[in-house]
Amino acid sequence: MAEARRALSREDELPVYLARSGTAEQVARQKHGGLFCSVEGAYESKTIDFDALSVGQRGSRTPRGKKGVDTETPSSVNSAHEFKKATELKHDVDKELLSNDECENALKDVAPARPLLEDKRQHSEGGAPRLALSSPASAPPNTARFPRSHQLHREHGETQGPQTHQRNNQNVSSAYTMSYQGKKNIPKITSDRLLIKGGRIVNDDQSFCADIYMEDGLIKQIGDNLIVPGGVKTIEADGKMVIPGGIDIHTHFQMPYRGTTTVDDFCQGTKAALAGGTTMIVDHVIPEPGSSLVEAFERWREWADEKSCCDYSLHVDITHWNDSVKQEVEILLKEKGVNSFQVYMAYKDLYQMSNSELYEIFTFLGELGGIVQVHAENGEIIAEEQARMLEIGITGPEGHVLSRPEELEAEAVFRAVTIASQTNCPLYVTRVMSKSAADIISQARKKGNVVFGEPITASLGTDGTHYWSKNWAKAASYVTSPPLSPDPTTPDYLNTMLASGDLNVTGSAHCTFSVAQKAIGKDDFTQIPEGVNGVEERMSLIWDKAVVSGKMDENLFVAVTSTNAAKILNLYPRKGRIAVGSDSDLVIWDPDLVKTVTAKTHNSAAEYNVFEGMELRGAPMLVICQGKIVLEDGKLQATSGLGRFIPCSSFPDFAYKRIKARKQLAVLRAVPRGMYDGPVSDFIPMSRGATPSASTRSSPTKAPIRNLHQSGFSLAGPEEAPIRPAGRRIVVPPGGRSNITSLS
Repeated sequence: MAEARRALSREDELPVYLARSGTAEQVARQKHGGLFCSVEGAYESKTIDFDALSVGQRGSRTPRGKKGVDTETPSSVNSAHEFKKATELKHDVDKELLSNDECENALKDVAPARPLLEDKRQHSEGGAPRLALSSPASAPPNTARFPRSHQLHREHGETQGPQTHQRNNQNVSSAYTMSYQGKKNIPKITSDRLLIKGGRIVNDDQSFCADIYMEDGLIKQIGDNLIVPGGVKTIEADGKMVIPGGIDIHTHFQMPYRGTTTVDDFCQGTKAALAGGTTMIVDHVIPEPGSSLVEAFERWREWADEKSCCDYSLHVDITHWNDSVKQEVEILLKEKGVNSFQVYMAYKDLYQMSNSELYEIFTFLGELGGIVQVHAENGEIIAEEQARMLEIGITGPEGHVLSRPEELEAEAVFRAVTIASQTNCPLYVTRVMSKSAADIISQARKKGNVVFGEPITASLGTDGTHYWSKNWAKAASYVTSPPLSPDPTTPDYLNTMLASGDLNVTGSAHCTFSVAQKAIGKDDFTQIPEGVNGVEERMSLIWDKAVVSGKMDENLFVAVTSTNAAKILNLYPRKGRIAVGSDSDLVIWDPDLVKTVTAKTHNSAAEYNVFEGMELRGAPMLVICQGKIVLEDGKLQATSGLGRFIPCSSFPDFAYKRIKARKQLAVLRAVPRGMYDGPVSDFIPMSRGATPSASTRSSPTKAPIRNLHQSGFSLAGPEEAPIRPAGRRIVVPPGGRSNITSLS
């Protein structure tokens, strides 16, 4: 023991965790073992075994040494300078001064035996103020503070020497580990270092067994026998799947609608998402027609920053089109981190775009590297069918599906695919609800078109037979557009298409209204607010309907619930993959856990659930978001306001690699030929691209009227000047002469 102490005494200049035995020279820790364990920065001095250290001066040794400072003995601290040294630990306290109430709340989570920093001034005649360490039991209620360094300097600077005066401008360390999380400096005792052991990592392309070490919200190491610092919280996965956190690419949280708002705001909606294994959502910004897209985007950002519990991105819907909107779209794409924009082919006289506007929008976004999303329904025919249903007395929710047959969805999808093909722009079809629409997307993809199809949770898990329920509130809860197919075999068909790769990504289209809000349309189905739930049930439902049934393997499950969405948003591999450097958004998935869906226990604020009573196999056992455990043992511990906006960049390779190749092959060239110098008939000029209006084509007063009393037939044979109908002129007879003299 004496020799060991003499060896330790030679290392007083450096802590033992940085020095080799018998020398004070700093050396890197030896790297060994494990797949992918060679990680940049993983073996720097930040990987420190703090639990093996005592609280003392720089030369203090492990707790087995005799020279460590006893932090529970206030008498050993004789000055502010010694106190500063006596309380140095691995983490610095945030520079903000906490209120007494916040301190008291934070101290409730700390073991009473741990030392507490007390701002205690010893007022004695002619004496300098003193700082002391005390236990929580002995601390007066109003003296437990975490002072700023400049506050400490202001209170004690008059009696301190120059060296102490300078050191007090540095960060003051706490006597226990504390980290602040969130935008409101909410104190919470937690570990930002996590180690998952014994799990089976599942990505979209491979599965393998390895451990995962996370720090500061990022995955730092993956492999076996990882070298990690002390004080790490270890999670035993026991062979269960560890998958990337889900990405719900289609939500409508806190959406304004006719003076009201959806019942799930960004706080409640993202809590439901986390409970289902989704660690990132992408919400839709819907500006009022005629309003600014940028202003609407900033308003959504403000709502989400204040309340979101997980990371988020935003789509922006184009509800009208003109030159100013064109400029705003370019600003959003280049400066605001938005790479996807939705247009509507439905909602006549509100959001619906004409074919020429669609063509212009597709062309413009294709040149800027954006993704065009379409809500595909034939709005013109829907408006006529809605009027017909109301005229014959059908006012309930069944009128919604009767006025929107799946042929109207299929026709619009085909039209959108055609326009996207002509403009060479990647197309994203939202809310694929019917077999016909899925078939058209499948055919287009087989022809080489860059088209992505998004079935939603409801279309994969239930059908439209509920529209005929005798319970009006229940029937109204299923109203969404396009409507759920009344064919009960449609969900299984869409799951098959998803498993085969014809459909690529899944969203929930989560947009929940209360029963009272739905009752706005109690006498007119066209007034029922549209939307269903699904953000919490999405991943479990796909696992149960597609993986358990044998249609899909675990890797494809990861692709359609997370990875493909990340690739479309150009966030891969930061999101959607478990790899070194990726965000530590992870889910430990239990494939055998069975849960019954019910509105009584779901995390949404909605009073109904369109999946009520379903038993779903497969659910998250533990959810990690931003490197912090938010769901464990069924207990949700999400904090409002922690969500970050994740900007998306243009030209995602997942779509534009093929677009660029198609552009190179689709170069149009004119045929070289000589000039035509033959006769040219007279004609009435028409402006280029002009098309007669619908009223002109259909008006009976404009159509030519045939004279029934006039005939070119005669019993005497043909006349010299036969009578021809007025306005008809033979320009060149078929096979007429041509005076083209050269073809070169």
